[in-house]
Amino acid sequence: MNKDLIGTGVALITPFDQHNQVDHSGLANLVNHAIDAGVEFLVLMGTTAESATLSKKEKEAAIQTIKATNKGRLPMVIGIGGNNTAHVIEEIQNTDLSDYTAILSASPSYNKPTQEGIYQHFKAIAESTDKDIILYNVPGRTASNVEASTTIRLAKEFKNIVAIKEASPNYMQSSLILNEKLEGFMVLSGDDAFGLPMTLAGGKGVISVIGQAIPQYSEMIRLALDKKVDEAYALYYDILNLTEAIYDEGNPAGIKALMQVQGVCSSETRLPLVKASEALEQKIEKLFNKLK
Repeated sequence: MNKDLIGTGVALITPFDQHNQVDHSGLANLVNHAIDAGVEFLVLMGTTAESATLSKKEKEAAIQTIKATNKGRLPMVIGIGGNNTAHVIEEIQNTDLSDYTAILSASPSYNKPTQEGIYQHFKAIAESTDKDIILYNVPGRTASNVEASTTIRLAKEFKNIVAIKEASPNYMQSSLILNEKLEGFMVLSGDDAFGLPMTLAGGKGVISVIGQAIPQYSEMIRLALDKKVDEAYALYYDILNLTEAIYDEGNPAGIKALMQVQGVCSSETRLPLVKASEALEQKIEKLFNKLK
């Protein structure tokens, strides 16, 4: 089991300035803010980072800023995925992975592969590297679900497939994986709303969005891991409305609005995403102020 992945990891946003360029000062602020919020690991270049809108040069520069700010304080996970298996493998093999505890790789989007296609995709990736791999199932974005049986099959056959970030809205699916009690394999919630119940059901934590903004979230997950149910749920309900609000206009618009409210960085996004409306930002600010 990769113990670096237990608890709350956070899918870091990419701050942009008023000219829509990567804001490296804001990014450094963000990393320090997330660490101060008590998270256990950092996830770089995921969907929340708007990585699809970043050039290779921008990604490399942003990664260097994150590394330089983190200074080895927390384990890091790098997002490398796509719907061209050969290209994903090429990127993995051309990336210096020495600073990362694992790769987070989403199931292929748009192509809509069968379960056998998904299995073969991740099989090829697992065989291309010795680095630990976190599967990422997010059917709301990929239009393709990684069924529990496929996850279980991959976990049993490949030692370096060590976890899944499970963001399916079907809670039974996560339960089926957990019920297998796979040796050395972890289920991490990929949805802030399910982080607590999934951890209490036997998961090992969450890859969160809101966790980079507020310390209550990662503390809630630590309480859940310690089976302190009442204390965990007290925090859950304290932050429930804010957690819901940051998704009102999609991710990462909401979390960026929350970061702007806190003075960490700007709420700017890149097209095709637009930043949160003024009404949502005011709502988020009001809910955040209630937590103080």
